[in-house]
Amino acid sequence: MSVIKIMPCLDMKEGRVVKGVQFIDLRDAGDPVVNAQFYEEEGADELAILDIAATVEGRKTRQKWVKAVLQVISIPLTVGGGISSLEDMAELFNLGVSKVSINTAAVKQPRLIHEASERFGKERLVVAIDGRRNGQMVSGFEVVVLGGSTGTGVDAVVWTKKCEALGAGELLLTSINRDGTEDGYDLEFTRAISDAVSLPVIASGGAGTLEHLYEGVVSGGASTLLAASIFHFRKISIRKVKEYLRSRGLQVNL
Repeated sequence: MSVIKIMPCLDMKEGRVVKGVQFIDLRDAGDPVVNAQFYEEEGADELAILDIAATVEGRKTRQKWVKAVLQVISIPLTVGGGISSLEDMAELFNLGVSKVSINTAAVKQPRLIHEASERFGKERLVVAIDGRRNGQMVSGFEVVVLGGSTGTGVDAVVWTKKCEALGAGELLLTSINRDGTEDGYDLEFTRAISDAVSLPVIASGGAGTLEHLYEGVVSGGASTLLAASIFHFRKISIRKVKEYLRSRGLQVNL
C-alpha cells in the first residue's frame, strides 16, 4: 500500500479562508497565510488552495493569495479555481505551484486535459470532480460544475474514465452531499471512481472523525485525504490523524 498523504484545503473567498456546508452557508475560517504555515508545521504532506468564486465570477485565480501562501510553505501546493487555459496554468507554475486543479474548464473543454498533460506532465495535473447523488445516472452519481451549482447530466464514473484516457494525473473527488457535514466521506462515490481508474484519488467532502479518514482509504480507495473543517476549526490535529492511521496499519510520513 502506498504512503497515505494528508492535505488540508484552503477554500478562498475575498482574501479569507472560508468553509461552508454543501458549498453554501460559508463561515470564516481564518487567514490563509497563518493557516498554511500552521499546517506545514503540523506535518501536512501537501496543501490545496481553491479560489471558490473564481469560475462563478468569470475570473482567474487571485495570484496574490497564491504568492502569499507560497512564501510560508515548502510542501507541494495544488491550486484550483478559475483555471481555464494553458496560459493560466503556466502562470501558476511560474509562481512555484506544484499542481493545478481544473474542474468546470475540463468539463467544458475536455481537450484541455490532454493539452495540459502533454505540455506540463500528467503528474502536475489534477482533475477535480464534484459529484452529487443522482439516480438517473448509471453509477448513481452526476458531475456538477460552477462551484457545485450546476448539474451536467454526465455520469461521474464515465467522466472519470475519460479524464484518465485524456491524461489526468490525479483526481480530486468532492461529494456535494457530504461537503462540510462532517458525516464522513461518501464512500460509495469515492470507491466507484477509485475502482474505475488506476489514477491516485484524493477523497474530499465530509471528514469529521479519525475513523472517517481511515475509511476514506480502506473503504474508499483514496491515497490522499483532503479535509478542511476538522483542521480549520482545530477539532483534530494533522499529527493525531497520522498517528491514528499508523496505529490502524496504514503507512504515513510522521
